[in-house]
Amino acid sequence: MAEFNKDDYLDDLPDADQVAGDRKAGGAADETAADQPAAGADGDANPPGAGKGSEDGPDQQQSDGKQGSADGEDQLTPLGQAKKEAADYLEALQRERAEFVNFRNRSQKEQDRFRQHGIIDVLTALLPALDDIDRIREHSDLDESFQAVATKIDKAFEKFGVEKFGEKGESFDPTKHEAILHKPDPDAKSETVDTVVEAGYRIGDRVIRAARVVVASPQA
Repeated sequence: MAEFNKDDYLDDLPDADQVAGDRKAGGAADETAADQPAAGADGDANPPGAGKGSEDGPDQQQSDGKQGSADGEDQLTPLGQAKKEAADYLEALQRERAEFVNFRNRSQKEQDRFRQHGIIDVLTALLPALDDIDRIREHSDLDESFQAVATKIDKAFEKFGVEKFGEKGESFDPTKHEAILHKPDPDAKSETVDTVVEAGYRIGDRVIRAARVVVASPQA
């Protein structure tokens, strides 16, 4: 067996820089081969983006179809257009009817107010005559003919909602009584009507004229 020589063995080993250069050259060659497209059976490589175009085609067609259907929905059919016009006419009719009802109610209220004003004017003009009739009734007996006329006048005012009020003995109410005199009364426990000088008249809750009365007041 030959003797092992260490110096000869070290001289035969490859240099470290040479090994690194060989590895770098081999890696570059592998990257170049990987970047080249694979050839088909006829030797032609598939062009980049060929598969992508085939995949995007159906999506584009589907998007175009949706756009077309949306445009179609915006256009009403003759039946749909007729229904829409009928709904518009019905809405306009209901609005006009509501306005007419409001106008009719306002007109009715105005007529009632004008009618009431007319009755008040007539009643106010006849108040002196009505007061004279009441005084005659109180102090003397009316003959049959005059009594019939007075009764007709009372019924006529009742027909138009005129109410006469003011009675002896009722409690004094300043909202409907006008006290022309206060008379002390030892028997009175509260202010009461002792004498009705002129009767009061009202229509509903509206007092046309307060009853003019003499009030019996309790003594202090």
